[in-house]
Amino acid sequence: MKMLRFAAVGVAAALTLTACSQGDEGSDDATDNGTPAPATIKLWLNGTDTGDALREYLVTTFEKENPGSKLVIEEQDWSGLVPRLQTALASEEQTPDVVEIGNTQSATFTYAGAFSDISDLYEEVGGAKLLDGFVEAGKVDGKNYALPYYSGARAVFYNKDMFAAAGVEVPTTIQEFGEAAKKLQSDAVSGFWFPGQDWYNGATWLYTAGGDFAVQDGDQWKGALSDPKSVEGLEQVADLFANATNAPADADSNEPWVPFNAGQAAMFSAPTWARWSIDLPQCNKGVDPDDTSDEAKALRGEQQACNEEHTGIFAMPGNTKGEFATAFAGGSNIAVAAKSKNQELAKNLVRIIYSPEFQEMLGQNGLIPGNTEYTSSMGDDVYAQAAVSAAINAKLTPAAEKWADVEGDRILEDFFQQIATGTPVEQAAADADKLLEDTLN
Repeated sequence: MKMLRFAAVGVAAALTLTACSQGDEGSDDATDNGTPAPATIKLWLNGTDTGDALREYLVTTFEKENPGSKLVIEEQDWSGLVPRLQTALASEEQTPDVVEIGNTQSATFTYAGAFSDISDLYEEVGGAKLLDGFVEAGKVDGKNYALPYYSGARAVFYNKDMFAAAGVEVPTTIQEFGEAAKKLQSDAVSGFWFPGQDWYNGATWLYTAGGDFAVQDGDQWKGALSDPKSVEGLEQVADLFANATNAPADADSNEPWVPFNAGQAAMFSAPTWARWSIDLPQCNKGVDPDDTSDEAKALRGEQQACNEEHTGIFAMPGNTKGEFATAFAGGSNIAVAAKSKNQELAKNLVRIIYSPEFQEMLGQNGLIPGNTEYTSSMGDDVYAQAAVSAAINAKLTPAAEKWADVEGDRILEDFFQQIATGTPVEQAAADADKLLEDTLN
C-alpha cells in the first residue's frame, strides 16, 4: 500500500489518501435492465477554458443519453485548486463525480488513490491517439486513472498598432523577443505583461535555455534551478521583470488580456483560446451579452473581426531563427473520483467528453483536443498555426508523485516573485531548490 501526504496551504492538518482506495470505488444503484439508476452528478471544470457552448453541450447530451439523470457543472478557480481538491476528493459528500485536473497535478492525485481506474475506457476513447505525455501523468502501474482533456500551449498576442508605432517587428528568436519587449516598454505600457508570480510563462525561458525545475537522481529528486543552464534562462526572466513590464510582482498569470484590452500592455502570453477574451475599446460595439438577436450576432462578428485586425499572434521563438521555444505544456486531464457514488454515470460523461462532436468543439474553441485525431478541427488560421507551433516543443513539469504539493505550497510563485523583486537569481534558485527537494522527497 502506497501512502502519500498532501501539504495543505496555510493549514497544519494534511489529507491522506491511500492507493488502496483505487480499489474501493463507489458504485451506482442499477435499474432492473442493468443501466445506472437516475442521479444528479457533478462535474468540476477549472477556469473559463471550457466555454459556455461546450458546457451546454455536455449538459444537454448527458441528460438526453441518461434519462432522468442531471449534470451539474461547477467552475473552480485554478488558484488554490489543490487544497480544494484535497478536501473534496476525500469526502463522499463533497466529491465531484468527474473532475478536471491540471496535468501537473495529475500524478500526485493519481498516486494518492483519488481517482478510479478507467483503463477500460482507454481504447474506447482514443487509445494511442490520446496526448501521450498527459496519459503518462495519469497512469500508475500500467493502469489509467486520468486521461487527457486538452492541451493549450501558450502563444504571444501583440498589439499591431503599438508594434508599428515603435517600429518593432515580430521577433524571430527569444533574445529578439526580450529586445522588442524592452523597446515597447514605457511608464504607461508594459512591453510584455509578466506578473511576478507567473511561473507558467517563466518556464519558457528556463526550459528553452536547457534548464528544469527538478531532475530525478535514483529514487530522489534534486532541485535543478541552480544548474548553470537554468540560471541562464532565469537571468533573462529577471531582465524582463526589471526592464519590460509594469505588471505587479505579487500577481499571477490570471487574465492577462485585461491590461492588454486597456492599452496597458503591448504583448501577453496565454493559450490561444484567449483570442475570444480580447476586447479592444476601438472595436467594442456595446452589445448586450444576453442579446441573441441576429443584429447582435452580426455586431459581435464585426467586433471580433476588428479585434483580430489590430491583434497579432505568434509562437514564442527559440534560441535560433526558425525554431520554437520550449514552453510549458499547459492543459488538463479528466478523471472519475474514486469516492463518487455514480461510477457508471461518471464514465458515461467521460464517453461524451471524448465523442467526436465534443472533441471537435474543443478544437474549434482553440484548445488542442485530448484525442489528436481531431486536431484538424482547430482549423488552419493564424491562431491554430500558433497553437500547433507552440506545442511542438512544449514540456510538462517533472513527473514527480508529489508535484501537486509544490503547487499547493506555491513554491514556484514565491520563487519567481523573489526574482521579480530583485533577489539575485542564484540566491533565489538555491533557496527554491532546497524547498523543492524537501517537498518532492
